[in-house]
Parts: sequence; structure tokens; C-alpha cells
Amino acid sequence: MSNSGSSAAGARGQAAHGFFLGLQDEITRSLASLNGGDAFKQDEWTRSGGGGGRSAVLLDGALFEKAGVNVSCVHGDLSESFARDLPGSENDRRFFATGISLVLHPRSAHVPTVHANFRYIERGREPEVAWFGGGADLTPWVLYEEDAEHFHGTWAEVCRRHAVVEYAQLKAACDRYFYLPHRGEARGIGGIFFDHLGLGGPPGGTTDLDAVGAFVRDAAAQFLESYLPIVERRRHLATTDDERAWQLKRRGRYVEFNLLHDRGTIFGLRTNGRIESILMSLPPLVSWGYGDEPAPGTYQERLVEVLRHPRSWIVRDDLDPSPDNNGGGNAMGRP
Repeated sequence: MSNSGSSAAGARGQAAHGFFLGLQDEITRSLASLNGGDAFKQDEWTRSGGGGGRSAVLLDGALFEKAGVNVSCVHGDLSESFARDLPGSENDRRFFATGISLVLHPRSAHVPTVHANFRYIERGREPEVAWFGGGADLTPWVLYEEDAEHFHGTWAEVCRRHAVVEYAQLKAACDRYFYLPHRGEARGIGGIFFDHLGLGGPPGGTTDLDAVGAFVRDAAAQFLESYLPIVERRRHLATTDDERAWQLKRRGRYVEFNLLHDRGTIFGLRTNGRIESILMSLPPLVSWGYGDEPAPGTYQERLVEVLRHPRSWIVRDDLDPSPDNNGGGNAMGRP
């Protein structure tokens, strides 16, 4: 991939871009092997305003119905209105951003959809301000508690290794972020979410960008460990017609969130990003019903109950530093 985008950044931005490219290669190799050797289609693209990216997409595979792993490295000037929404001086609208974003939509209703994103952003000359953002979250269609515990446990362990931010804070932020207010439920069972890390947030957070960068690299490198064991446990379970219909309906919620609320989608659209990459996260097939309240005592009701009332998935006390050990509790403030 051309380094025309990373050359607009300082040393930290160039290093982040190189790391994300290497991670993209590692993840796509692992996923292609799981998918029976089907190769990802890769294409490089250039952004007219500055920079570009490399997209890797797999469609209609035996395991993954759609999988996308994108790396972008863009720079230029923010619009006046968008500049007011981001940290930094309104008088200097220059920006640099690089990151990796992935969404995997398995064919089986027993294998959850997963999303992860890790990014680094600079504003202004030298730069004036810089920060990291990102996270990872899981969206099951049939809920298996041990899968949720494994996913959350992986991220709690990463947070424990770094004196940067507590898992409970990131879990609570994830529950708040991936929430559909018009549905009164979360998109999935969460994970971790952070933004503006390195600017002192969240409360009590560090401004040490080197420490934050080490945390982000460790978290990004743990993505495969957080997800592949779940895939291996569930990939051979047969999906019934009822489960497939439920999966497609629940994917509708995924689409609703991504088009209405997702910051990455909004950032891409407001910075004239590549539309194919921006909308890569959408599943290939989806359906909407009418009045689809699940019947009592069903696997559908069990899932929806967790989406409406988030809970802790940590089974080891030493990985959850929250005072009441509930991983953030009812983080969305809903009854």
C-alpha cells in the first residue's frame, strides 16, 4: 500500500499505520484459513482529499457470509462544522487519521457477528492534539454465556496488563455507545469502547500517548484470541430455518445502528471517505418484520432480555475492578 497517507503524519502516526497494515495481513490470513482457504479480495483506493486505504473483503464464503477488514490512512482539512465537533483548535482544521476496522458476518446463527476498530487521530500542526480510539463488540443471535464470558474476559485481561484505563469503564462505555434508543435495547452484548484516549479521558485517564499506544496495540493484537475460539466452538452447529429467520431480523437492528448512530460511519461520510469501505459493515442479507416480540421462554426472549438489561460477563473477580463487580452494571441508565 502506498505510504502517501502516512507521510503526512509524524512518527507516531506512521508507526500506527504500519502496525495496522501488518495486523490486517495477519487477521485476513487467519480468517481465510478458517473459511476453507477462500482468499480475501484486496483493493487499494485513494481519497481525493488526501490519503487512501486498503480494503480486504470476503463474500459468500462457507463460514463467513461477509467479512471485511479495512485499513485507512487519510489526511486533509476538516469541514468547519465537523472541526467544531472534534478536539483541537477551530482555527487549524488539518487532520490525520489511520485505523483498522473489521466486521465479520458469519453464515451460522450460532456464530456471533463481531466488530472491532482501532484508530489514531491527529489535529493541527506538529500535531496540536492526538488521541486513540477503538473497541470491540460481539453481536450474538443465539446466546451462549460461555462465549460472552470468553470475549469479555479477553478484553478485561488486556486492560489489567496496562495502567491506562479500567475494563469496567470501557465495558460501560460500550454498553452506552452500542444502544438503539428507538428500540430500547443494545445492538449486542458489548465488549469495550473508548475514544479520545490520551487526552485525559475517560475520567482519570492518562495523557501518556506512548502508554496508550502500547495498550491499543495489545488490544488490537488480541482480537483473534477474543473471537476465534468462539467460532471453533459453534461453527459446526446446524442452523434451523427458525434460527436463520431470527438472525436476519436481528441483523436489521445492526443496520439501524450503523446507519443512524455509528461514529465511524458519520466520520467517513463527513470527510468524503470511500463509500464502499464506509458501508462494508452492513450484512449481505437482512429482513424486517412487524411486531416481532419474542415468545416467553424462547432463546429469542433470552437474548433480548440481555440486550435490554446488560449484565456482567466477567467470572474472575481479579479481572473486574468495578466496586460492585458488575462490569459497569446498568451502564445505560435504563430501568
